[in-house]
Amino acid sequence: MSKVRRNAGFLIALVIVIAAAACGGDDAGGGGAAGASDQQEEVTLTVYSGREEEFVGPLLEQFQSDEGITLEVRYGDSAELAAQLLEEGESSPADVFLSQDAGSLGAVAEAGLFTELDASILERVDERFQSPEGLWVGTSGRARVAAYNTEALSEDDLPDSIEDFTAPEWRGRIGFPPTNSSFQAFVAAMIETQGTDEARTFLEGLVANEPQIYEDNSSTVRAVAAGEIEVGFVNHYYIYEVAAEDGDIPVANHFFTGGDIGALVNTAGIGVMTTSEDKDAAETLVSYLTDEPGQTYFASETFEYPVVDEYEPGEDLVALDDIQSPDIDLSNLAETIEPALQLLAEVGLL
Repeated sequence: MSKVRRNAGFLIALVIVIAAAACGGDDAGGGGAAGASDQQEEVTLTVYSGREEEFVGPLLEQFQSDEGITLEVRYGDSAELAAQLLEEGESSPADVFLSQDAGSLGAVAEAGLFTELDASILERVDERFQSPEGLWVGTSGRARVAAYNTEALSEDDLPDSIEDFTAPEWRGRIGFPPTNSSFQAFVAAMIETQGTDEARTFLEGLVANEPQIYEDNSSTVRAVAAGEIEVGFVNHYYIYEVAAEDGDIPVANHFFTGGDIGALVNTAGIGVMTTSEDKDAAETLVSYLTDEPGQTYFASETFEYPVVDEYEPGEDLVALDDIQSPDIDLSNLAETIEPALQLLAEVGLL
C-alpha cells in the first residue's frame, strides 16, 4: 500500500475518532542540542501537544524558564493533531509534535514530516521506544494493565491473558474506555500481532460480556474503586493519579504475562517537524524531555516509566524489564490504527 493511500486512510479513520470524541473524551539539567544554548535572540517554538496540559504543562513551563525558549502550545487529541499535521503538510506552523502514543508519531513520520534527530538523543533512549529511522523518540512508557478492586478480587483471581476476560464468568464485571486512544492503540497492536479476525473475536467476546463503558481511564479506575465494576482496562499510572486526587483507593494493577497483548507497553513521544525554522531549539526541547528534567518529572509526577535506562520509575512499580510485553515495533501501529477504529465501530464500541 502506498504512503498516500495509508495517510489518506489515517485521515478517514480520524473521522471516527472525532465522532467518538463528541461522546467521550480521552482520558503526563537536560542539555540542549548543540548550538541551541548559544542563541542570543528570543526564540519561540510552536508545539502541537497530544499530551494533556495537566500532565505536561508544568514541565513545559519549567523548560521555558530553564532554557529561555518560549513555547506556544496547542493542546488536542494526538490522533486529531496528527491528522491536522498531515493536512497542513509543509505549510504547518508546528516545530514539534508531542504525542501520547506511537501510532500518531508513526503516521507523521511516514508522511515525511519529521526530521532525523541528533545521534546524542537517539543513543540515550531505549531502542524499542524510538523510530527505527531516528525520526522520533519516546518520552515516557505506559503499560496496559487490568486495574482490579482489591476488596472483591485477589491477584490470583486474575487471568494471565486479557483474552480470558471474554469468558462468561466475567459478564457484567469489567469496563473500559473505547474512545480513549490508548485503548484504540491496544486494539491496533492486537491486529498487528494476531490479525483482524482474532481481534474481532476478542472484541465481540467483550461486548457479549456486557461491559461498562467509560469516558476515560480516570473514570474507569474510579468505577473500579467504587465497586461498579471489578476490573478495568487502563494504563498502569491511572491508579496512582486517581489516588493522588482522591486518597487511598482499593485498586491494584494486574500485569499480564507471557508476552500477552494485554501487557503492551506503548510510549508517549516527540519529533521535530521538517517545517521548523529553528531545529536546534526544537531539539533542545526533545533533549530536555529525554534527559534528567523530563525523565524524573514523568517518573515522579505522572507515574510513567522513564525511557532512559539510568532513571528509575517512581512508586512501587513493576520494573519495566520485568513486564512480559509483546515484541512489537510501535511504529507499525500507524498502519493498524485505521482497521482498529473500523473494527471498534463494527462491534458497536464506537
